[in-house]
Amino acid sequence: MTNFVNKLLIALNENIDLKPDEWTNQRITTSGMKKWVSNILPSELLQRSVKDAVNSLVTINESGNFYERFPDIINTPDYGDSWGRHANYIEINNRAIAEMYGDRTKNGILSSIKILPAIPPSAKSWANCVILSQIFPNIYGDGYNKGVFEENSIYGVKLNASYSKNIIDYDINMPPEEQFKAFNDLAHIHGLKTGFRTVISADQIKVAKPYEQDVTFDWNNPEHQELFIEEHVNLINTGFEAIFIDSAKHIGGYDMENYAGVGALPAYEQMQYILHEIRKRSGRTTLSFAGEKSTGDFERYKNLGLTTGTAFVPPDDYENVKYWSEKLKYERDYAPGVEVSNDNDEGGRSYEDRLNRINSSLFAYEYPSDKLPSFMQMEDLFPLRYDTNTHHLMMTNPSYSTDGTPLSHWENLFTKDDGRAYNAKVGELFANALNL
Repeated sequence: MTNFVNKLLIALNENIDLKPDEWTNQRITTSGMKKWVSNILPSELLQRSVKDAVNSLVTINESGNFYERFPDIINTPDYGDSWGRHANYIEINNRAIAEMYGDRTKNGILSSIKILPAIPPSAKSWANCVILSQIFPNIYGDGYNKGVFEENSIYGVKLNASYSKNIIDYDINMPPEEQFKAFNDLAHIHGLKTGFRTVISADQIKVAKPYEQDVTFDWNNPEHQELFIEEHVNLINTGFEAIFIDSAKHIGGYDMENYAGVGALPAYEQMQYILHEIRKRSGRTTLSFAGEKSTGDFERYKNLGLTTGTAFVPPDDYENVKYWSEKLKYERDYAPGVEVSNDNDEGGRSYEDRLNRINSSLFAYEYPSDKLPSFMQMEDLFPLRYDTNTHHLMMTNPSYSTDGTPLSHWENLFTKDDGRAYNAKVGELFANALNL
C-alpha cells in the first residue's frame, strides 16, 4: 500500500523520519485529547516546510501516540453516514494562501497542508470539515496572480483539464491525485473531514478538448453530464467526503429571480441522478452534499440528495439558533445551517460579531446531538487585512507581497496583532466545545 504522505515528503526532497515538533508544543491549545495550534498568525505556519507540518500534525494527533514514520493507514474520522448533518464546514481559500512568486501562483495544496495544525479538530459529537475553495483550473489566468482589481474569478472553472496550477505542485514527481490523497491523510490524522467547492452554472464551466478550443458546458449534453460526474467521483476517490455546491438553491429553476450565477442550471431530477451517481460510483455512503442557500423548502433539498444548506438560521440570535436546533432535532439526514460568513462576505463585520456567530454555531442547542451544521470562512479563524475580504479573494487573485516572495504575501494577507488575539479567542470557543 502506498503511503502518500511519505511519497510527498520524498518528492519534496525530505526524509520520512518524523520528530516531535517543539514549535508546535509551545503553541498548543488543548481540549481533552484534542490539540491544535492557536494564538497565531497564518504566516507563522505558512513559512514552515511541509515536513514541519507533518511533524506538527503527528505531534498533536489525538491518539497521543507519536509516529516516527507516518502511518500507512489513516481512516477518516467516523461520525456515521450522516456526519454532514451536524458538521462545521470551514472553507479555506487555498488559492489565496498559495505561494506567490512574482506574478505566479502555485502550490496551494502545500499551503493547505501547512495550515492544518491551526484548524480545530472535530468534537466528540460532530465533525469539523475543511472545504477547499479551488480544485479545478479557473478559466482565466490560472497559475497567475493579477492586480488587486483585475478579475480572476474562482467561480469560472475548466473540466477535463486536470487540476489548478494555483493548487497542485507540478514541479515534483507526484501526480495531482496523490497530492490530494496526502492532504486528506494529513487532515484525517488531525481529526478533520475534507471537501471542496464546485460550481454548476453552465456558462461558468468550460470543457477542455485536446487540440481544440474549449467549449461551454451544456447540461443537455450527455457527455458533459458524464464528465461532471466522473470529475467529482475521481476527487472523492482521493479522500474528500464533502462537496459544497455553489448556487444549489436554484437547481431546477427554483427562485430564479434571485439567481446570481451565469448560465443554465441542471434540472431537479438531473441533479438527483448526478448526486446519486457520485455516491454510487465512489462507493462512499458517508458523502455530504452542502448546498449554497438550499434552505426554506427543506423537503425539496432533502429529496434532491443534499445534506445541508446555508443561510436559513439567523446566526446573531443565539436563542433562535437553539429554537431551530430543537425544532429540527429529529431530522437526521438534512438540516439547514448557521452561517458565520459565506463566500460573498465583503468584510466590515466586527470581531465581536464574528465571535458571537461562532458561539451560536458551536453551543446553541440543548444536546450536542441536536446541533445544527454551520459554515465558516478562512476569515472567521484568521482575519484578513482590512482592505480585502473573502468575496474579493474569490473574484480576484492579488499578491500582497512587497518583495515578490511568498512570505511577504502571507505576512500582508492577514491582520497582525489584533488578528492573533482574535484567533486566540476563536481557539477558546472551540476548546470549550470539542469535548461536548
